[in-house]
Amino acid sequence: MNGTSASGAPTKVTLSLGHLPSKKDIKAPWPRTPSRVDPNNPPWPAYRGYHEYSFAHATMGVRLPTILGKGIEDTTRTLNEQSSEEKIVDLVQCIERMEVLMTDLSGNAKLRPIIDDGEGDVALWNKEIAKYFQGKDFMNAPWLFAEAYKYRRLHECFSISKFWSDYDVFYRQKCDTFSRSSDAVFELSMRFAEPFKISDNLSDSGKLEAERLMFLELTQVCLWGNSTDLSLLINMTEDQIKALQSTGGDHLAATEKNILGNHLNQLWETVKDLRGKTGGRIDFVLDNAGFELYCDCVYADFLLQSGLAKQIRFHGKRYPWFVSDVTRKDWEWLLNTMVYGQLFPKASDAEIESLRRLGARWKQYEKEGKWVYEQHPFWCTGYTFWELHTEAPDLFLHLSRSDLVYFKGDLNHRKLTYDCAAPASTPFDVAIGPMASSAGAPKIASLRTIKSDVVVGFGEKGDEIAEKLDETEPGWKISGKYAVVLLSEGRPGEKVRFA
Repeated sequence: MNGTSASGAPTKVTLSLGHLPSKKDIKAPWPRTPSRVDPNNPPWPAYRGYHEYSFAHATMGVRLPTILGKGIEDTTRTLNEQSSEEKIVDLVQCIERMEVLMTDLSGNAKLRPIIDDGEGDVALWNKEIAKYFQGKDFMNAPWLFAEAYKYRRLHECFSISKFWSDYDVFYRQKCDTFSRSSDAVFELSMRFAEPFKISDNLSDSGKLEAERLMFLELTQVCLWGNSTDLSLLINMTEDQIKALQSTGGDHLAATEKNILGNHLNQLWETVKDLRGKTGGRIDFVLDNAGFELYCDCVYADFLLQSGLAKQIRFHGKRYPWFVSDVTRKDWEWLLNTMVYGQLFPKASDAEIESLRRLGARWKQYEKEGKWVYEQHPFWCTGYTFWELHTEAPDLFLHLSRSDLVYFKGDLNHRKLTYDCAAPASTPFDVAIGPMASSAGAPKIASLRTIKSDVVVGFGEKGDEIAEKLDETEPGWKISGKYAVVLLSEGRPGEKVRFA
């Protein structure tokens, strides 16, 4: 009924609807048709920070403020080491901007445009905000975008400063985590310091089988190296790191059963065929610095030595991103600390020498152009990879010339699959949309330990598998205990067309 307040303004109208038909439980048709898909409306429902059942809620409400708080602590530590007044004042202003970001994040502020700091991604960010996220805040924008936006704003705190534009608040953590990974580091360096050679006593089929087994084992090393994601395991003990990074053969055999979407054998057939055709180019879209990057490099070294590839291209980030993602500084630090560093005082002379030889070989690959490190602005945007061919056609064309592109880790997997609530049985090539179906799409392999809500590629019984795990192991999607190795064949043989 209608009512009137003391001021004369009408109060809220309440209608009784008891005589109308009851509401029906209507299921919306998913996935959305391609024309209705956009960054605020993924193919299946998006995960958003206000969804209390999702990891998005814990991330936006707890993890991101915690990570930002640690970033402020790190910057304050650096501030206290300075002597120049000009640099101190400049860094104080960076900290003040970080505190404004903390207020915005904790207070769930609306997403404002990015300040033009000269980065190549500013136009992409502000176009996306203006087109799809006007009036959205940290909690009701899709989690993937809101989380990326937070890291872009963090970069802006420094990028508009005079002296600190390339400061990395996560750098100390990344270096420290690698220094505490000694057992696993030397486990690999002692095996691969010398160029490997398969025994001449084996038949051709025997050599191929030995190579296949080494490929499968190293792919798993590369996969599980992602266990030490700093954004999740920010307070790990050394023993916990050792347990996660165990690279012994028995351990790997035991962990294969935890690969819930497993295209390892198809991946071997794909890579083996490359050598017969071109022995060409393989790309890695990198994830974490430190130990995971080290594992990626061991794997890439094997691919070169075995002739499965002639060139490896590594794609990193232009600036600090999602705590532990690889930047050029991280890349250079790893190779140089292997050759010249003194990170491992308890290591034997043989272990130190093995690491030095491995690093020296990798640096030689760089000089010869067999390894190439790259960093395109698109990797640090809020767009998913469904938009790669339209928003960064130069990068899409560049990747289309690759024979195989490995996407490492959880964030890359989220961006490939639009980070939405697709059924676990959804085929990988369906979940990645244009990255499989667009003309010129390269072959793609996603190596991901599962640390967030989206899961696809589990096969025909995938929905049952996921439901059973939901019942028996709550939290299985964020534990890092399970993984996927998924392959999409792409459409590499066609002429590239851009929308």
